[in-house]
Amino acid sequence: MSLIKSISGIRGTIGGKVNENLTPIDIVRFAAAYGFFLLGTSSTNKKLTVVIGRDARISGKMASSLVANTLVGLGINVIDLGLSTTPTVEIAVPLEKADGGIILTASHNPKHWNALKLLNHKGEFLNAKQGEEILEIAENDAYTFAEVTDLGIYNKKKNYMKIHVEEVLKLDLVDVDAIKKANFKVVLDAVNSTGGIAIPLLLEALNVTCVKLYCEPNGQFPHNPEPLAENLTEISKLVVKEKANLGIVVDPDVDRLALINEDGSMFGEEYTLVACADYVLSKTSGNTVSNLSSSRALSDITNKHNGTYQASAVGEVNVVQLMKDTNAVIGGEGNGGIIYPASHYGRDSLVGVALFLSHLAQTGKSCKELRDSYPNYFMSKNKIQLTPQINVAKILEKIQKLYKNEKISTIDGIKIDFATEWVHLRKSNTEPIIRIYTESTSQKKAVDLAQKMIRQINEIIKI
Repeated sequence: MSLIKSISGIRGTIGGKVNENLTPIDIVRFAAAYGFFLLGTSSTNKKLTVVIGRDARISGKMASSLVANTLVGLGINVIDLGLSTTPTVEIAVPLEKADGGIILTASHNPKHWNALKLLNHKGEFLNAKQGEEILEIAENDAYTFAEVTDLGIYNKKKNYMKIHVEEVLKLDLVDVDAIKKANFKVVLDAVNSTGGIAIPLLLEALNVTCVKLYCEPNGQFPHNPEPLAENLTEISKLVVKEKANLGIVVDPDVDRLALINEDGSMFGEEYTLVACADYVLSKTSGNTVSNLSSSRALSDITNKHNGTYQASAVGEVNVVQLMKDTNAVIGGEGNGGIIYPASHYGRDSLVGVALFLSHLAQTGKSCKELRDSYPNYFMSKNKIQLTPQINVAKILEKIQKLYKNEKISTIDGIKIDFATEWVHLRKSNTEPIIRIYTESTSQKKAVDLAQKMIRQINEIIKI
């Protein structure tokens, strides 16, 4: 069981002991710290408002109630969207002119995990400095609750996923007419979370036939919810059986999008961003950003369209900041997270689906043909479980010395760029693991590079 406190929020396993797991007391403490932080940074005397929403995981209703009542106890008004998606809450914050937002979701983690994701008044994730302030408030229980006459007001707002869909359909590059004429048929795996509500609403508006697989938002994830190839065998078979144009897979909070080709093969979650960027850059000149763990294919596509590509540290807030700094027209993370500033600065699978279907409809290509038109790189994503005895800094320092003659980035962990491949080693922000990502010109080469790195890390640990 685990509890991870970081600048991006608090994440842990439900049940167990306080301060070791994500218990009700930990949820209240962290929600109180966030609310008190907002009160301390407000320059107005008016009551603050926070938008909250949750994915469909089993602990969501409990966690959401604790958060809502804690904020009310601080004198903050709450708008509760109920079952929602991360990008839906992100767009709701500015639409409601709220002062912040909290999403109750552990994203791709299994069902016994949950987390609080924290937003600012723009519906964007807090920066590192703000996150550190909240951690400090929580650590010291440095908050004061409101008198009874100053308690906040709790309100529910339904149908915000429908509003989200309407906002997506308004985007200039979403070619509604072309998608409707294409008469697409798709299979959707929403891992029994809120994507099972949001994505069908979008597809229905676009006249796309949707075959639903695991779209009941009951939080009973039928397989590992991370949208990786090894977890998607069932939808791959169903796409072929249904003679669908493609398969769509989202994670529990609907900010990651993976696609399946019509023959059941993986489009590749890394290539979701590549395809959407190709489409956007063909219509809008500009730059792109992804994180250090993302495919080189985005750089290749950006160069094709005469734009500039840059890589940020891992973490949505880091990608967003670099996108703003470089005026990027699209960006995101190679795990299937699309960030399209014309909509909002947050990973959004609904936006990704709409842009991808627009691209597919306009090219007239099949999903597989479109995938085959892109540079072919192969990735291997591995991890080493951490124990308290493992010194990650020491490991990275020794790896850096071993490869001192190669091109190295230390923005986030260590990334080593070789002529035709790369490896990125970093401590995860969301799990007690070291992530080892590699990319090369064949799957075997990517796996071999990863295994080489794992062997070297294990040798260092033994010293």
